[in-house]
Amino acid sequence: MKITIITVCYNSAATLEKTILSVAGQTYATIEYIIVDGNSKDRTLDIIKNHEDKIAQWISEPDKGLYDAMNKGIAMATGDVIGILNSDDTFNSNTVIEEIVAFHTKNTIDASVGNIMQHKEDGKIVRVYSSKYWTPEKLKIGFMPPHPSIFFKRELFDRLGFYELDFIIGADYELITRFFLKRKISWKYSGITTTAMLVGGLSSSGTASYNLITKEIQKALLMNGIIFSPFKIKMRFVWKIIGFLKK
Repeated sequence: MKITIITVCYNSAATLEKTILSVAGQTYATIEYIIVDGNSKDRTLDIIKNHEDKIAQWISEPDKGLYDAMNKGIAMATGDVIGILNSDDTFNSNTVIEEIVAFHTKNTIDASVGNIMQHKEDGKIVRVYSSKYWTPEKLKIGFMPPHPSIFFKRELFDRLGFYELDFIIGADYELITRFFLKRKISWKYSGITTTAMLVGGLSSSGTASYNLITKEIQKALLMNGIIFSPFKIKMRFVWKIIGFLKK
């Protein structure tokens, strides 16, 4: 089984090397690593070129944003299963992909969902964001599994479509809603903590971001014909509080 890992980056010189080395250090050998750079102006390209032997394919060109870059990576992918590793994140251990392959080999599924570990720059763990109790029905109240913990069969994108580009920070929510809730793909919880993620992702950066993603969650659900309660979407911070209490 070939696993494609996609990293999207822009001006990521401060963190990208750790990400690349995290992929290169995996115990599983059959990994296709793709980097899609948005025409960075810092030393990102130097880092990529210094590690070209660890990268199957890479491009650097202007794009229409994060999700356009992800779509480019998916279009380039030739693996059986695709995972996303952000340019400031690393795999949680060097056996993550080996564990993912074993899980997908054992189970006949379209996708697996797992956990991520969130930490500060000093390495202090803030929480483990788990999908253990997640179901697609929870998308109706604003709760999705951590995006980097999901590994999809490549053929799903050809059959069900790529990331929509008319979202700012919610295209992952829309795709997950479309795949899991509307099209009812087969999936299982892997129990694998796939990713060590720096706190402060694109959709977790303050009140303005919270309000924007609230609107985009509702937009994603409406696009897919899902009935939901706007009030429950707005109150989804309760899920995050529960997540911290379970830590």
